[in-house]
Amino acid sequence: MALSRSIRCVLLSLLALAVTACTHAPLKAPEPVQVVPPAEPTPPPAPEPSISAEPASIAQPAAPLYTDLFDRVRAGFQLEDVAENAVDMQLFWFANHPDYLERSFQRSELYLYDIAAQIEKRGMPAELALLPMIESAYEPYAYSRARASGLWQFIPGTGSRFDLKQDWWYDGRRDVVESTRAALDYLQSLHDEFNGDWLLAIAAYNCGEAAVEHALSVNRAKNRPLDFWNLKLPLETRAYVPKLLAMKRLIADPARYGLAFSKIPNQPRFERVETLGQIDMKLAAELAGISEEDLYELNPAFHRWATDPTGPNFLLLPPESVELFRQNNAQLTPSERLPVKRYRVAQGDSVASVARQLDTTIAIIHEMNDLPDGKLVVGDDLSVPAPVVLPPKVARAAELFDRPERRVLRRHGHIHVVRRGDSLWAIAQRSGMDVNKLASLNGIQPDDPLRAGQHIKLIAGSIDSSSSTSKARPVTYTVRSGDTLSKISRLFQVSVTQIARWNSLASPPSLSPGQKLIIRVLNRHS
Repeated sequence: MALSRSIRCVLLSLLALAVTACTHAPLKAPEPVQVVPPAEPTPPPAPEPSISAEPASIAQPAAPLYTDLFDRVRAGFQLEDVAENAVDMQLFWFANHPDYLERSFQRSELYLYDIAAQIEKRGMPAELALLPMIESAYEPYAYSRARASGLWQFIPGTGSRFDLKQDWWYDGRRDVVESTRAALDYLQSLHDEFNGDWLLAIAAYNCGEAAVEHALSVNRAKNRPLDFWNLKLPLETRAYVPKLLAMKRLIADPARYGLAFSKIPNQPRFERVETLGQIDMKLAAELAGISEEDLYELNPAFHRWATDPTGPNFLLLPPESVELFRQNNAQLTPSERLPVKRYRVAQGDSVASVARQLDTTIAIIHEMNDLPDGKLVVGDDLSVPAPVVLPPKVARAAELFDRPERRVLRRHGHIHVVRRGDSLWAIAQRSGMDVNKLASLNGIQPDDPLRAGQHIKLIAGSIDSSSSTSKARPVTYTVRSGDTLSKISRLFQVSVTQIARWNSLASPPSLSPGQKLIIRVLNRHS
């Protein structure tokens, strides 16, 4: 028993020493392979969001969140719904024409992703992505009697104002990317001009700033409300805004109106690819492995057999065709990208007559044959464009550009052909005339609506710039990324010098996003 107690004491003493040593000895890091970390406590499950929960940001929702592009557009809606009979009437028409809607949205599949992306990038209301439905039913070759063209229906003058190039080869009003950029520039400038009122901006996009300004002035004078629904605007415009709001309702909840739209994949349908210079469109389609018709549908701005020799030197192609085109195109010389044929000069030929005969331009024949003096020698062979048969839509676009009616205003400056959105007030202001005299000259009233194609007689006059300046009103413009004074001056049709003076800008002026500028906008009805 005594021995057992002795052994127990020794063991206890050794154990005490071991414990003491453990408390003072440095710890060694365990081998990684031997570490078994303790299990983390499982957090309680997060509550599921309710069905009515809104996305975190509706202005710029993350594209991958949506598989259906319609869902992405819905998430960015910002315009307030209104209880107006005008909207209900347009809604009734749309809901009873489902075939029309389906055809239009099928056309939109090529373009809607890019339109929605450009709108999201700017933080603008996603309803604007539906405006081409109202303007053109998403048909980039749409052309109106007022000479408006493209998805966004720009007339030539407004297209030029927003830097859309228009020449024999190329019409930027039909460029699906550039025309969207220009339309959003225009809409943003209208939004700023009308103090953040999107409905007035959209109305002005349809009928022009002058008509909206005039309607606002009339209501101010009579102490009436200044919102869209209380303005006396052209009949077309009074239906235009309700059409957009009706379309928003349909897209927001098609099932409510007995409709079901085919889903549109939320993914890009094209990429921009450099062409390395001018290229034959039929050849470009072959290099990309797509049909010529499909190439023109993505690139409707090119209305000839080749791209514009002065640019833009790129094409829009399906993403799956991009690499094939690049590889094939890189192997070609510039002359191989533009197939030609030979033409033997005959007696009486001139560069102009040969160009007309072959449906090309004098400049092209000069460029392809190095003719500095423009003289032809009988018997010489000329390099000329190979004959082509354009797809019907493209041929029609070229015909519309070439037809003599485009120059009617230059030849008959005393006659104005009314374009969509024109008002007598705007025509009078541009012509330097008193609107009452202009109305009397044409046997109409100053407030009478005009129809596209109508002829208005003009007389010579001049604009009193000093009185115009005195009738300008200030608006606040917020500078956006990429803005320059030159670009802003074009948006508001003022000079860079004026903007610098109104805002006391240093020389040379510098702009930063978010900066506020005062712009004095002319009341164009004055």
